Amino acid sequence: MLTVKNLTFSYNKTPVLKDLSFTAKQGENVAIIGESGSGKSTLLNLIFGESDLNQGQIFWKDEQVLGPKYNLVVGYDFMKYVSQEFDLMPFITVEENIGKHLSNFFPEEKKERTAELLEVVELTELAKTKVKTLSGGQKQRVALARALAKQPEIILLDEPFSHIDNFQKQSLRRNVFRYLKDKNITCVVATHDREDVLGFADRMIVLYDNKIVVNDSPENLFKNPEAPLIASFFGEFNIIGDAIIYAHQLKMVTNSELKATVIHAYFKGHYYLIEALLDDDVVFFESKTNLEKNTTQYLEIIR
Repeated sequence: MLTVKNLTFSYNKTPVLKDLSFTAKQGENVAIIGESGSGKSTLLNLIFGESDLNQGQIFWKDEQVLGPKYNLVVGYDFMKYVSQEFDLMPFITVEENIGKHLSNFFPEEKKERTAELLEVVELTELAKTKVKTLSGGQKQRVALARALAKQPEIILLDEPFSHIDNFQKQSLRRNVFRYLKDKNITCVVATHDREDVLGFADRMIVLYDNKIVVNDSPENLFKNPEAPLIASFFGEFNIIGDAIIYAHQLKMVTNSELKATVIHAYFKGHYYLIEALLDDDVVFFESKTNLEKNTTQYLEIIR
């Protein structure tokens, strides 16, 4: 189990993280979300041992994770970190990068393991291709596979699918997170993409103002967002009175006290997102059909 106790860290006396405490069980997927600059990447760096803490402790099981002040070589065998800098070997092939740190004393096992991971990251057809010729998204997939090669106990992922094309991202995301669950690998993923969280994360930690403001399941946070920051992660929302109301919770009816004037309609595939004016405030709601500008619509809150 990963245990973070009272973690505090600053850059040149500028606070980045203050008094953070949380745990991640074996095989658990914990998502870290927050605005840009909230400290998501810094937190992963600290968990990996790339910097020394100002205060607090980090443990994996009974072993304390220490920074460069205590370790000549950063990192631990039980932990892998896939950052936004891939650090691959450009002049060797994809499969050679993935198998680089696997033992040559067991060639069949190495071959099978590499083939398995090539399939997980959907790069089997590019196994013999030199990494220098790959796109950014393909390199990111190689980095993911290489990190998994020695089957770590815990993996840290920083925006792991950010460079990958949308048409490949969905299946790749399923493959990777399914693999981590099947192998009982603890995962801590820093992300701004809700699709990395919904359907995969067991818990979601929200960073704001250098602190953890909430730590709960994605389902609970979606159903009961405590602040606009949380609601914004899940989609378009409105504040009506003192309540946070998602766009999909506003339904058109024949008559109600909520009377809105349509400003614009955005095509979203199976629905239109409607921007409208309600008592001088902008609100968003969903419609199955396009609505003309300046038309009046009556709305009802459906929870």
